[in-house]
Amino acid sequence: MHDLHDRALGAYLGFAIGDALGATVEFMRPREIAAKYGVHREIIGGGWLKLARGQVTDDTTMCLALGDAILQGGHPGLINQATGDDTLVRGIGDAYVRWFKGKPVDCGNTCRRGILRYMHEHTLEGPYSPGDGGNGALMRNLPAVLATLGNDAAFARLSIAQSHLTHHHPLSDAATLGLGRLLGLLLGGLDHSACQLWAAQWVTGNPAFSFTPYRGYATAYVVDTVQTVLHYLTRHEDFEAALVATVNQGDDADTTGALVGMLAGARCGAAQLPQRWLRRLQAATVRAITEQTSGLLALAQSLKGSSHV
Repeated sequence: MHDLHDRALGAYLGFAIGDALGATVEFMRPREIAAKYGVHREIIGGGWLKLARGQVTDDTTMCLALGDAILQGGHPGLINQATGDDTLVRGIGDAYVRWFKGKPVDCGNTCRRGILRYMHEHTLEGPYSPGDGGNGALMRNLPAVLATLGNDAAFARLSIAQSHLTHHHPLSDAATLGLGRLLGLLLGGLDHSACQLWAAQWVTGNPAFSFTPYRGYATAYVVDTVQTVLHYLTRHEDFEAALVATVNQGDDADTTGALVGMLAGARCGAAQLPQRWLRRLQAATVRAITEQTSGLLALAQSLKGSSHV
């Protein structure tokens, strides 16, 4: 359990580090980043959102909103199509509304549309939309993985339910489930070589996300996001090298950085994260992540012994 907690905390803190590091260069092109920073490798804030140093964006704060809703809602296994119990999903929707009303520093258009639909129509998902292929559902799914470790059926139900509150698109679903399962494997000790093999096999079954050769697109379109994440994650075993390479690709750098930080952080564990980056994160963010990680892992343990599967 100590090793698992270290890897889980590494994933969540790594996510926040990647978010804070990448936000500075979000929407910039690689040549613009190179002209301004050379190689961007320090958490300094700024960027188009004019963040304070160490401040995170909607990526991390939406994760924390989801995690809080899961912890308050009880067993994720209660999401069961057979019983029709939607209490937890509505709790998640309510958490997204509270997050939105709290005036976050940023909110993607698809997330905004979905949250407003839930507020006004009280529906748990909209119809399929070709415009829902963004990375917003993928970016915030980390707490769902932690809360359901060891129970793939509960993981899939919870992940799709939280996703469809704002994003209803097959590529979004595939990415959220795929990278969620990769995170679960890394939390279980998957090493770099096995991670490379998993990625190669996964894109064989999901060819839209094939990242070889890498096209160099790192936008918020979920295909571009996943290709960027898998490209840099599989090329670099070292956490810092993977993250620096990712964010210097620019575009949606807070999200690609967060996701690479999450996966690479799970691979190395919290104890191996660069201390200079950890010290730059705002203390309240670190505290919330640390508390939530322990709570979500405890929930996963209790779920293993539950009949709600």
